[in-house]
Amino acid sequence: MKTAVQKVSTNKAALIYCRVSSKKQVKEGHGLDSQEQRCRQYAAVHGYEVMEVFPDDVSGGGDFMKREGMVALLAYLDANNHQDYVIVFDDLKRFSRDRDFHFKLRATLAAKGASVECLNFRFEDTPEGEFIETIFAAQGQLERKQNQRQVIQKMKARVMAGYWCFAPVLGYTYADVPGHGKMVVRDEPNASIVTEAIEGFASGRFQNANEVRRFLGTFPTISKGKYGDVPLNTVIDLLERVLYTGHISVPKWNIHMHPGKHEPLISVDTWHKVQERRKGTAIAPARKDLNADFPLRGFVTCASCEHPMTAAWTKGRNSYYPYYFCHQKACGEYRKSIKRDAIEGDFEELLQSLKPAPKLFKLFRMILSDEWDKRGAAAKTRQSTLKVQLADAEKSIDQLMDRIVASDNPKLIAAYEIRIEKLEEEKALMSEKVEQTVTPITTFDATFRTACEFLANPWKLWTSEMLEHKRMLLRLVFPQRIAYDRKTGLRTASIAQPLRLFGAFDESRCSVVGPEGLEPPTNPL
Repeated sequence: MKTAVQKVSTNKAALIYCRVSSKKQVKEGHGLDSQEQRCRQYAAVHGYEVMEVFPDDVSGGGDFMKREGMVALLAYLDANNHQDYVIVFDDLKRFSRDRDFHFKLRATLAAKGASVECLNFRFEDTPEGEFIETIFAAQGQLERKQNQRQVIQKMKARVMAGYWCFAPVLGYTYADVPGHGKMVVRDEPNASIVTEAIEGFASGRFQNANEVRRFLGTFPTISKGKYGDVPLNTVIDLLERVLYTGHISVPKWNIHMHPGKHEPLISVDTWHKVQERRKGTAIAPARKDLNADFPLRGFVTCASCEHPMTAAWTKGRNSYYPYYFCHQKACGEYRKSIKRDAIEGDFEELLQSLKPAPKLFKLFRMILSDEWDKRGAAAKTRQSTLKVQLADAEKSIDQLMDRIVASDNPKLIAAYEIRIEKLEEEKALMSEKVEQTVTPITTFDATFRTACEFLANPWKLWTSEMLEHKRMLLRLVFPQRIAYDRKTGLRTASIAQPLRLFGAFDESRCSVVGPEGLEPPTNPL
């Protein structure tokens, strides 16, 4: 390799290159400043005129073209190719800590007419000098890899102790906790928002990732992308992240569903439901033109053609007026407007008619409470069964680990690792269920309060100002869309099973059987 020999010059132009391995060192230390000062002193002693300084704050390993400072330095050489420069840096490790990239960078600079000089290493264009330079470059690479290995070992140990040691995810932040050191803790209000988003997807409140995305976008504390929306990748990561269950998974280290010390935001059962929903049939994204002005748009259908109606504001003589209408050109009702108040008024009457009688609903609540108590009594039996299954899963994991150690077949090892990952997920789910059977997460009232309030009067949810609540009511109450006729109004609606059962027991049609009984009278013999 042909390189410039170090020499003293009185008119040589110099460029200084400084580098530290992280932005933290820039903020908390003076590494860049001290490097620049030493390099300037060196340039002054050798009579060099410093033209520019190029700092970097990234690791020395890897491609030098990924360092902004070095890229800027090379671009400067290209823009000023009429002059030769000396590149001055204080230590060989600042130049590169990778043997191959070290010599690739040296060749790149030489091709641009630049020579390199180091404060504590003398470059020599001799076989012996190149050999010594190779040793120093290899030593820097060795130290980098040893440091990397040491950091990874410490991080693995930290993870196995139950602590997340990577960048905090949405809903968590790092804090110093007595007895634990720095660990992830809830970051409110984002933690509660994340819980609501994931549980909403698991329950079907949000039908797809885009609906979760729009939900998150309504909160100012959630970071947005450059277009003002929450990035879809953020939502996908949110739905897949095991960390929210209180466990830690690091696939590259073969760590799966390891119990963590941090507070979970969702249950393992909820996480499994989310994964099952994501593996299921894809659901078309919700229409973007749904808005609070027309909550029944797309749900109410035209009685003539059975296509969903659309809606819009129509300009009148003095103002704008809301209307629903059929948009099918082949339909006889095409573009024939129906007042919003007419359709939504009839719909509200239908909802109010679904309210069960107080005595009937009280009986329903008592039956539900009794069933809750019965299931609580059977929890101990389930707990024993789950403990046996948990022990079997742990035994299977140990056996698979022994097979991995004894095997040298990459395909078998990969298959064993996939099976272990699956068993770890099942083990985490069973552990959670064992804990729940000992102490229920919530009481009957806390578990069914919202559901009972909804069943007692579905119309209340319709009065919410949030469009998603109204759309959720439509999914819960009506298995199918409702047809609307301009002359007769709403057609007979299909009602969900619980509310249909309430309607089957109408107190107004009930009475006490008289003494004569129900059979028709007969003449005595």
